[in-house]
Amino acid sequence: MDETNYPIERRYVAVRSNTRPGTRLITGCPAFLVAHDTGNPGAGADAHFRYFDTLRNRTASAHVFIDDKRILEIIPTGTGDQAAEKAWHVIRNVTTDNERFGYDANDAALGVELCYGGGIDFKAAYGRYVWYLSFCCRKWELDPSAHIVTHRQLDPMRKQDCEQSLAWGGKSFAELIADVRKAMAASSSSLPEQPASTPALPLPSKPQPQQPKLLQEIGDFLIVSYIQPARRFMLLAGDKAAAAHYERLAANVRGAAAGLSLPKSNCQEIIYNWLSPAWYKAKAEGRDPAKYHVMAEALRACAGIPAS
Repeated sequence: MDETNYPIERRYVAVRSNTRPGTRLITGCPAFLVAHDTGNPGAGADAHFRYFDTLRNRTASAHVFIDDKRILEIIPTGTGDQAAEKAWHVIRNVTTDNERFGYDANDAALGVELCYGGGIDFKAAYGRYVWYLSFCCRKWELDPSAHIVTHRQLDPMRKQDCEQSLAWGGKSFAELIADVRKAMAASSSSLPEQPASTPALPLPSKPQPQQPKLLQEIGDFLIVSYIQPARRFMLLAGDKAAAAHYERLAANVRGAAAGLSLPKSNCQEIIYNWLSPAWYKAKAEGRDPAKYHVMAEALRACAGIPAS
């Protein structure tokens, strides 16, 4: 996998209600990433900037366009000095994003577009696409398997992206996720060494317990109600890598019940993918949703995230 650190260009379209409403994501930082492609073979990032900067007759946009020459953010994403803003990249009446993450994608996610086809070098564009997704996952402690979703997965009756562009280049979505993981691992392993004159601090022989502990009944409930069913689903789907992710997630939840710190990405995954949708469902059905809020706050405490 290409370990290049690619430059990110930021050239924002004008604030206008149908393309860039100018309002922040309700989650502050992106809660998940939607992998798109342009569906416009041969058109690069610059062409899409020009299109959305002058678009008047329909509501649509995305945050980032990536081709074989550049990574171009046309709406603030939070990777630079400006806070992440909303874009109109998933039709609002689709509910899959709400059910899966607890938020509408336009309110909480980045739309990342791959440019492809025509004279665009797929390998070069794909390398930048993978790098950008891995950069975002590292920055916001997102897990690629849990927090990257395709437009097609959210709106399968209407959309084929980004699977159609990946297939055009001989790739699959599973390979994309695997390549994002490799890029993240390569970045982590390529951190600069300490100067020889500075003695390295000894690493602890094992993770050190931190308070507070996750209540055992909460941990057991999450594992039985969410993590184990998700693992079984991935095994039936033949996705062993994703199943292994849920095994690690269960181990980390058990560790939190023993007093170890819960990784922030694990906390976010459980809240966005399960507790938040469960809260909305309980409220809609007239049931008391408070227990889901209590569990979310307990997870945040174990991960060192301030209470909401």
